[in-house]
Amino acid sequence: MNASRASKKSSDTQAREQKDARRSGAQRNGAQRIGARRIAVIGAGMAGIACARTLMQAGHDVHVYERLPQAGGRMRSVNTEHGSFDIGAQYFTVRDLRFELALQTVPGLCRPWSVSTLRVLDAQGRQSSAAPAPTEHHWVAVPDMQSLPLAWAAPLWDAGRLHLGQRVIRLEHATGPGGWSLHVETADATSQAVPGFDAVVLALPAPQARQLLQTTPLALPLVQDMAAVEMAPCWTLTLSYPMAAQAGLSTLGPQWNAARTTHARAAWVARESSKPGRMQSERWVVHASPQWSQEHRADDGPRVLAKMQKAFGEVTRIRVAPRHASAYLWPHAQTLSPLGRSHMWSASASIGLCGDWCLGRRVEDAFVSGLEMALAIA
Repeated sequence: MNASRASKKSSDTQAREQKDARRSGAQRNGAQRIGARRIAVIGAGMAGIACARTLMQAGHDVHVYERLPQAGGRMRSVNTEHGSFDIGAQYFTVRDLRFELALQTVPGLCRPWSVSTLRVLDAQGRQSSAAPAPTEHHWVAVPDMQSLPLAWAAPLWDAGRLHLGQRVIRLEHATGPGGWSLHVETADATSQAVPGFDAVVLALPAPQARQLLQTTPLALPLVQDMAAVEMAPCWTLTLSYPMAAQAGLSTLGPQWNAARTTHARAAWVARESSKPGRMQSERWVVHASPQWSQEHRADDGPRVLAKMQKAFGEVTRIRVAPRHASAYLWPHAQTLSPLGRSHMWSASASIGLCGDWCLGRRVEDAFVSGLEMALAIA
């Protein structure tokens, strides 16, 4: 991966990034160093994992708390009998040298997806504008997108520092070292206090972080600073057509593999089975637009499923009923108004925030945010 081809940078910028990358790679064995701090990271998506792995490599005692039973956040994938679906992030780009260097730690895990030229379609599935010329690779992890954060989270899991199925419901702070305590709720609705943290990082979607910090007086200045951040939900549709192979067809429907559309209900449509390292059974993923997802946020699954399937048929001209179809709601998926800087950190309170919403909506934004949050602490 050559990030310099994707984004031209001055030599000064590249030198600074190389320095940061060397710093983040220091003490890779994770052994605690003199002056190490006990740090809690809340959220095991890309930003949280990037932050935690960097702090662990720097010798800190890091513990990650994730309410779901698996790490990955919005890089989550689901598996079915017909193959996997990337229901969150569809691909990522590599523009930051530090991200490129980090990807080199998992050789062979990520491969380019041959969809550099994306179709741009109108509501009837017709090409409405010329597809942009390819300027950079679109990368995917194999065998699914979630494999990348899981690979980076593995050292944390092996060290017993990744706590899954544990939702942080409240933060408390007392003066002195190790003053932060987490109140954690487990899957069986039991709760416990986990004290003794020197610092806390919230790697959560902005609305969830705001809600958690509302009852933390020490963090209210951070809440005020992120007031302008806005995120939208996203309904995701998955469809499987194994009968295409049974009929002797390599694909079903259009010859393109991915498209952005102006359809009111279907903003992104992609042939999941066209990604490298995937089962070849014909599968599709559809992301609804932010506006439509917001308007139908409270709708039940079957209603959304019917509406999005109709939109899928209008865009792709695939009218055959799928063998499998499911709808998923991401409550906070797409950044509409970012923070405008990579992270938030209060040195006096030893609490910070990171996430893709700080910079934008890309996977790389989440990584850079988590990395720079860790470097601010380390």
